[in-house]
Amino acid sequence: QFHRVLSKLRRVLARFTMQEALDLCGKESGIIWHRKPVPQAPDALLSSVIHRQPSSTLYGRIVRLLRATFDSTGQRFAAGDQQGHVYVFDLARNRFSLVQRAGTPCTALAFNAKRKTELIIALSDYSVRCVNVESREVLGVMRGHDASVRHLSVHVSGRYALSTATDCSILWDLNTFRRKRTLNGAQDVGVQKAFFLPLSNTLLSCFKDDSIMAWDASTFSYRFRLHLPESTTDTAHLRAFAATHDGRTLVAAGKSQFLYVWALDTRKLIRIVQMPKRATQIREIEFLSDSFNGGANQVVAALASDGVVYFVNLLSCKLLFTIGNREQMIDNFALSNNGWYMACGMENGRVNVYSLQVFTNDVNQPPGPLVRAVRLNEAGLSYDEPTIASLEHSIHHQPSSRVDSVRKRKPVKRPQLRPPLSADQSETESEPLPQTLNADRLKTILRGYGQYPEKYRLFIWRSLLQLPENHATYAALIDRGTHDAYMRLHEQYPVKSRKLLRVLQRTLSALSHWAPIFGETPYLPFLTFPFVKMFQNNALLAFETVATILTNWCSHWFEYFPNPPFNVLNLIENLLSHHDASLLQHFISFEVTAQTYAWPLMQSLFSEVLTRSEWLQLWDNLFSHHPACLLYAVVAYLIHNRRVLLNCTDGDDFVHFFHHRNAVDINHILREIYHLQETTPSALKPERVLDTFQPLSKGQYPIFNKYPKFVVDYQVKERDRLRREEMTYLHERQAAMQLRQQAEERKLQEEAWFRQQKMLGEAEEQRRRALKVEEQKLVDQRLRLQALRREVKAQEMQVVDAARRRFMHYQQFQKEAEVRRLDDELQHKIVLREQETKAAIEDAEIQAMEIENQKALLEQDMAKRMEEGRVKLRSVHWAHDRQADVETSLLESALAEQQREERMRLVDAQRKLARSQQDASTICLDRELESRLNLDKLEREIEHADLARRSQLSRLANQELQTLMKRAEIEQREDAIEEQTELDIERQLGSKADERRRSWLANPDAHSQSDEFTRQRDVAQHRLHESLVTLREELDRRLAAVDPTHASVNRTIETASDSVPPLLERGRASLDQRETELLTDVRNMRRRLVESKAGRPMMTAVS
Repeated sequence: QFHRVLSKLRRVLARFTMQEALDLCGKESGIIWHRKPVPQAPDALLSSVIHRQPSSTLYGRIVRLLRATFDSTGQRFAAGDQQGHVYVFDLARNRFSLVQRAGTPCTALAFNAKRKTELIIALSDYSVRCVNVESREVLGVMRGHDASVRHLSVHVSGRYALSTATDCSILWDLNTFRRKRTLNGAQDVGVQKAFFLPLSNTLLSCFKDDSIMAWDASTFSYRFRLHLPESTTDTAHLRAFAATHDGRTLVAAGKSQFLYVWALDTRKLIRIVQMPKRATQIREIEFLSDSFNGGANQVVAALASDGVVYFVNLLSCKLLFTIGNREQMIDNFALSNNGWYMACGMENGRVNVYSLQVFTNDVNQPPGPLVRAVRLNEAGLSYDEPTIASLEHSIHHQPSSRVDSVRKRKPVKRPQLRPPLSADQSETESEPLPQTLNADRLKTILRGYGQYPEKYRLFIWRSLLQLPENHATYAALIDRGTHDAYMRLHEQYPVKSRKLLRVLQRTLSALSHWAPIFGETPYLPFLTFPFVKMFQNNALLAFETVATILTNWCSHWFEYFPNPPFNVLNLIENLLSHHDASLLQHFISFEVTAQTYAWPLMQSLFSEVLTRSEWLQLWDNLFSHHPACLLYAVVAYLIHNRRVLLNCTDGDDFVHFFHHRNAVDINHILREIYHLQETTPSALKPERVLDTFQPLSKGQYPIFNKYPKFVVDYQVKERDRLRREEMTYLHERQAAMQLRQQAEERKLQEEAWFRQQKMLGEAEEQRRRALKVEEQKLVDQRLRLQALRREVKAQEMQVVDAARRRFMHYQQFQKEAEVRRLDDELQHKIVLREQETKAAIEDAEIQAMEIENQKALLEQDMAKRMEEGRVKLRSVHWAHDRQADVETSLLESALAEQQREERMRLVDAQRKLARSQQDASTICLDRELESRLNLDKLEREIEHADLARRSQLSRLANQELQTLMKRAEIEQREDAIEEQTELDIERQLGSKADERRRSWLANPDAHSQSDEFTRQRDVAQHRLHESLVTLREELDRRLAAVDPTHASVNRTIETASDSVPPLLERGRASLDQRETELLTDVRNMRRRLVESKAGRPMMTAVS
């Protein structure tokens, strides 16, 4: 009865939450929920979204939300309504926002798989839009359909989108928003659906004749076709299709109860699954994501015609759960890629968001580890290879979502097993651990670093504790529900995290169902909470870890229940008396027993006095050693804090110290633990009394009965009795409250009836008074109506009289206007006559001005003619003077030509003489240079012989001298070659001048024209000037290299070169004289140059 009442309350709360759904009326952004709901079975509703129009009534008209879709993250979905409003809901950030106002109903939605901020929207006006959900900007509009788009599919690259309508399917390029290819069906075979396969470049198209074809998305070439069995071709009517996330399986359904499953690798129909009888037709199907199957989804969600979504496992052909009912029918749905949420478009226009984790916790689990059976026979260790039957048995009993992962898992390396330890062997020796972990290596890591790596700590703990992971047994304990002892756990032990509180309550209840004593243990929540917090994402491991600790480290704690474990506390007191007797004596002197200084540490397993990191480091060491190490830890903690404890003299101080955190060095405590373990005598060692580590058994958990059963049973009976009395009291109290409530309701009903009768009487009296008032008003209204009629008649007479007077006034006004118009015309004619007179006078004045202008133009023409006559006379005089000048210039040119011939003969003779003298001087210089070189060679040989006898340093100097002499010789040869070249050039110039002179002498009449003579003279002067300038630059360079004191020669050459053109123009005599002087200067400079070059080697040798 209590559970029935609870279920009714849940239904009422569910209806209340449905009424308090998120209303989008007039909102563009906001939060989805003020407090995040905790979805629970059976509905698992997370949120409900409704859109009402603004209205003056309490509830406006509902705008239907038509479609919904999730993005690739699974944390955000978009929904579009009938008016074209598109909203985006972020479930992780608890926010929603309006991203688009299209103005027309939305028919399909899809997020871009690559560019996560892009949303593709299909509208009822046959257009497709691409919208940025963050900036709310329309990126592009695509048009090309002649019918409404029903489905959108985006390629995995995010570049292409496929829109499907009843007429065709169009492939769009999302970079340019242009149509790339169109897929049309025949007239009688329309396109049902077209979509991209995940993780592939294949495009599937499904037609209304149940044909399914595959195309290459890049080349659009035909690849293959999927066929239905011949027996089902008439009843299939496929219209819903879905592919797994790895693109290897395709499921199709339609107007029947069957799901057709194809393997796309082999392109064969592998299974036909029949749905429940109430699911007569399938409208939509999608695959539910699983975190551990690598995309090979096994659970499919199918929306049937009854408005219910069925979740079916395709391998086991079992119905897992359903969502929806006939009261809340689902029109369409969308699943998130992570398998956490489902957004459903309801028949009533809402969008409901469901949490699938409530249903899939048992389905979506990691696969178990692969193990092999190991036998110890005479030949040694042998491994049992699994047979086909055993494999089939394991696959049959294994969850369907993990079959593929089991087959693909690589074989585990064989562990090194050892025979079991004998009784006389040490308990600290290494023991074999599962999953290839070695105890010695773990202890080596522990000694080196003091703790295990944070990343692998939980895995190492699982291996050290050898947790069996008995899923079935644990599920049976959980199915018993919450234990009575922990129904009000949140009141006794408030925890901030509700999730953590639920896990803690579930773990404590499972422990209590396993062993009744744990339901009576008051400190069990303190002991369990740290491990539950460590394994809060895996309740099974948290339960088994705590159970292992209770059966090993706490095995003797319950022998004196409900009193503290005096036997264990005596062991701690013995250890303390041996290692620190003064501290124990201090405790005794202040009447502080082990229940004060040891039992609080043991109850919380040090979680109250240590920080998280210190606590983890401590239990890394405790899990790696004998369970008795916990007692050493208590004594080590006391010894480590002995100074503080010796200063305490009050009992409250001791209690406060052992219930609060203190600044301790955990590494020092660990070293003290190992020191105590090594130095404790064998007679005092707790290992002698306590049992060795025994892991939990696999399959079933061991029986825990190390406690006084009669005490626990008595407490259980007392608690049951108190619970029954409490329930009886609650029922009686509820009945009394119901009776009181009924009495109050009857009293309220009577008071309401009397109040209603009184109100009716008052209302009747009010109506009578109102009737009298209305009758009086009617009489008054009739009187007012008669007076109004009289007033209307009088007003009509006044209106007629006013109209007559207005008509007479209008006639008088018309006559006055006619008189004014005649006066205006008369004035206008007078003005026109005056304007015509004035225009005639102005014309006469203009004609007089034109006559004056013509007179002035005639005078200008006469002056121009006189000027032209003077210009003609001046030109005739100038032509006569020019002719006289030409005759004079011709005579002067003939005389100048004769002088030039004589001068050229003289220049030629002088050049020949200079050339012969230059050749003679060059030969003499060569002979003198040769003799000087021979002399230098003789002197150098003598000096070399002397220097060779003296020192090695002299040889090096002579070698350098020889090198310098060779360089000088090469320079002299180069100078001789250059001088010879210049001589050849001068000879060529002379020969060319002789040829020109001969040609002119041979035909003086042909060269008598002044223009040709002037041109050749200018050319000759220019060439002579260039040769002199070149010679001057060469001489300057050489003289500057030999002797810088010859600047006067440079100035002479510059003066000569600058003055050549004007001298040549003045006359022949001055030119010849100047040329002779220049040649003489050139010979002198050459001679000096040769002498300076000849004298340079001598100076080098002397130095």
